[in-house]
This record gives sequence, structure tokens and C-alpha cells, in this order.
Amino acid sequence: MRALPNAPVEKVIVTYKSRTPEAGSNTAAKSDTAEKAAKTGEKLSFERRLAGGGALVNLGGKATKQDVTEVMNAFRADPAVASVEPDIRAYAMAVTPDDTDYAKQWDLFEPTGGMNVPAAWDKATGSGVTVAVIDTGYAAHSDLAANVIPGYDFISTAADARDGNGRDADSKDEGDWNATDGECGTGSTASNSSWHGTHVAGTIAAVTNNTKGIAGIAYNAKIEPVRVLGKCGGSSSDIADAITWASGGTVPGVPANPNPAKVINMSLGGASATCPSVYQTAINGAVSRGTTVVVAAGNSNANASGFTPANCTGVITVASTNRAGSRSYYSNYGTIVDVAAPGGETRNATDTPGTVTTPENAIYSTLNSGLTTQSTETYKPYQGTSMAAPHIAGLAALLKSAKSTLTPAEIESAIKNNARPLPGTCTGGCGTGIADAAKSVNAVLNTTPPSGTVFTNATDVQIPDNTTVTSSINVTGVTGNAPATLKVGVDIKHTWRGDLVVDLVAPDGTVRNLKTSSSSDSADNVIATYTVDASSEVANGTWKLRVQDVATGDTGYIDSWSLTF
Repeated sequence: MRALPNAPVEKVIVTYKSRTPEAGSNTAAKSDTAEKAAKTGEKLSFERRLAGGGALVNLGGKATKQDVTEVMNAFRADPAVASVEPDIRAYAMAVTPDDTDYAKQWDLFEPTGGMNVPAAWDKATGSGVTVAVIDTGYAAHSDLAANVIPGYDFISTAADARDGNGRDADSKDEGDWNATDGECGTGSTASNSSWHGTHVAGTIAAVTNNTKGIAGIAYNAKIEPVRVLGKCGGSSSDIADAITWASGGTVPGVPANPNPAKVINMSLGGASATCPSVYQTAINGAVSRGTTVVVAAGNSNANASGFTPANCTGVITVASTNRAGSRSYYSNYGTIVDVAAPGGETRNATDTPGTVTTPENAIYSTLNSGLTTQSTETYKPYQGTSMAAPHIAGLAALLKSAKSTLTPAEIESAIKNNARPLPGTCTGGCGTGIADAAKSVNAVLNTTPPSGTVFTNATDVQIPDNTTVTSSINVTGVTGNAPATLKVGVDIKHTWRGDLVVDLVAPDGTVRNLKTSSSSDSADNVIATYTVDASSEVANGTWKLRVQDVATGDTGYIDSWSLTF
């Protein structure tokens, strides 16, 4: 659960220091409440004692923020008070989607190879963000239709477009099949239509909680299909114009885009070349208009620096990882890769090409069953950096919907800075790691609490010989993550303090050591303030001070400790 951001505060919880009259007597607490009411002019009343010992004080109706601040300051100024906090409202968080094939989407939720997407959904779902999928166009699919808005067909050659004309406002996928080997150049082979753009779109924004199919990462975002790939691929001139148009720029002879995208996904490339100036100019223009551009690193098991548009500047270049959290055997790599995301792997690198031994380890998404032209809608697992990129495009949409003022550079930084190390291996370099959706969203929503906000536990906790004890502080009412300079005040009364190991345990269980034991430190007591970088931790929740006595002969107790945000 989490606090409602704008819920009115009607009550506060006052915790008195141990051994004070108010800590053990309701009569004394009532008297103190009456004193604070007279001091602040508010209609305060003692309501009841809580199980944890705190006193619940009613503010006498929906108080203004100023009223609440005045009351809390009055209690905080009292030396008998250990802490005071608002009695905040909470609501149920996002639940597991009811989409029938959601269990197949390991890439969203599995802790090893997944991207921690569900934990982001209570804060962002992509609302208000348009994502342009520059690809093969759109094959009609009921699990996407509600989130698809009109796009454009930028294939300028009628034969490649297969729609009887060149550019037009119909982004329907007419198929990218090839009838014979060599039709698209030396080494090309005959192939069926891929419906590639529809698969990519499903990962980004498939309709969710509709009791069918799959869940999209940014399931309230809109998909704008922009067709550039047809027979034998697509040209850089068409792709560059598509980037410009999708981001709200002007393209001669093409009507203005009424719904400029704030995120562009390009799961395309393959050309071994430096970034063409036509690409770079278009990308620079898109970024300048506030559009984040995401591209696939490529599937050649080679350094991505030799492939375009992965090697263009101003883009987020995405490598692919498998279900075990290692680099997919086919994925490009290198220093220009920014981040990795699940792209799947259905066979080992040593298997015969074309072998599919574990389809469940690929990325499951929306598709069409037609071999050449569109037929019935379906779902199918695909693998590739083409599948990894839309995971990052979807995350970019979540970030933009969570905080609309974010620039492309800020979105890229949030994704890269909050990625986690690969649990497996990545020969050659996979950027900063596997993207973490929830951690990235939490980071951009982080709001530093007012300087000096203090939470304290002044209840004594005995520390017997050779034991480990804890003391807890429940932090509430703080938005986002803890600060990088979290102050941990510790007051432990104990002879021969070298016997003690002191740790801070975050709400998610992460342990940060504050003090180690030392057989030579014979001084008494641990009275210190430690500064901890806790910026990766959500502030709200139960924090613990953990104290371990590692020797015999000396005992003591935790007198008090505090967290200052």
C-alpha cells in the first residue's frame, strides 16, 4: 500500500519518550493534548492509545496543511515527545493483471531476468504518452486496438510498400515477405511476413486487465505506428523522415503529425556502417523537440559501434538479455550500449541455426497468423534486440507519464542509473545493466522531505551478551526515495563498545553497516551520527537498527536512535 498524495490529514500519531507520564498514562496524554490545543488554537482531542504505544490525536476535522504543520511543530517542540507523524490514508496497490497469458511474460516480473515492471504500475502506466513504433506498420489486433492511434506510411516506393502507392496516411502492415532467395540482394532468403511492428507494439502497450492475451509495459500509453519497413526492408531516407514526423517535425509533402510522440522505438538496423548524417540530423531534431529515441543494439554478436542506428548519438542503445540474466548469445555489445533489457533466447549459441528448443524463454507478444498478408490475430514468442528495445521504450513512457517535465537526457539517465547488474554474464559490455522499471520510476518521483524531518525511537532495547537485537522506526508521509545523506543518530549505552556491530536495515532488507566490532576498543557507549547514502531506497516503510553483541562480559541497551531526512 502507499499514501494518497493529496489525502487530507485529520489525525496525528504522537509517540512519547519512554519513562514520561504521557507514554504510560492516557490521562496524562489527554492533558498534554489539551495543552497543545490551547497553544495552537486547534480543536485537538486524544482519541486512543495505539498498539505500539503511540497516542492518536484527532485534529477536529479536515485541517489545512498549515494547521497540521503548526500542531506537529508544537508536539515536536515538547522534549517529552519522541516523534509525531500524520495518520495518512492508503489504498490498494496495483495487482497482478488478469490477462490470460500474463504468466508467460517472465520478462516483466521474474526476479532473475525480468525488469521489475509490476512494481512500477501503482505509480505510472503510461497515461498521456504517445510512443511511435517506427517499424513494419500495424496488423489489426484486438489486444492492441484500443491503444493504437493513426500513424503514417513513409515507404516512398510503391513496390516496396505493396499498397499500390507511396507514402500515405494508412500505416497498415502490408507484409514484409520475400518470395525467393536473392530477391533482396545477395545472401537474402525467402521469408514470410514478420508482423514485427505489431509484436513490438504489444510489448510496449498491449491493453491490460482485459482478461485476454498479454499485458503491456506502459499499458495506458498510445501506440503510433509509423511504417518504414516493407519488402526488402526500408531506406534511411524514409526512416529519417519518419523520425522527424513522429517527433512533431516538418516533412515536405506530409501533413503535420497531430499527436507527436514523446518516445520513439526503432527496433531496426543491421547495416554495418557509421551513423548516416540523415539519421543523426533527424535524431537530433527529435531529441530537441523532447522525444526520447530508443534503438536496438543489433543481433550480430558483435560490437554495436559498427552498426547503425545503434551507433548514432542521442539515442538509448539497448542490448538483449536472456531469462537467466546473461547477454543473449546473438546480442551486440560494447561501450556504446547504454542499457540491457529482456530480449529472450530460444536456443544455445552452439545449436543449429533456426533451432527453437525453448520458446518459453523468448518474448511473448501480439502477432498475426498470415504468412504473407494479414490473417487472424495471434500471439507468438520472438527473440532479438528488437524485443529488448521496446521494453526500454515502454519504460521511457512510464517515466514520462510519471513526471511530464522529464527531458530525453533525464529519462536516459534515470534508466541507466537505476539499472541492476546482470545476474549472469555479458562479454563485451551491456551498458549499466538490466533496466529496473520500478526503481527508475521511484527515482524520478523522489521528493526530498523538508530538511530536518526526524523520526525517532526512544524505547530502550536491552542488549544481552552474544545476541542480536533490533529497534524499528516506521517512516510514513515521505514521498519517493530516502536522501543520499540520510543521517542515522545512534545512542547506545554499553560498556566496551568494541563488542558491538551496528547495522541499518532498510525496509527492503538491504543492510548498511554503520559500525564494526573491535577487540581493542574498550571505551563505553556508541553515541554517533552516521551519514548513509540511501537514495536507492524507498523512504516509507520500517527501518531497523540492528545491534549485535559479539562477546561476553559486557551488556547494555539501545537508548534511542533516529533518522533525519
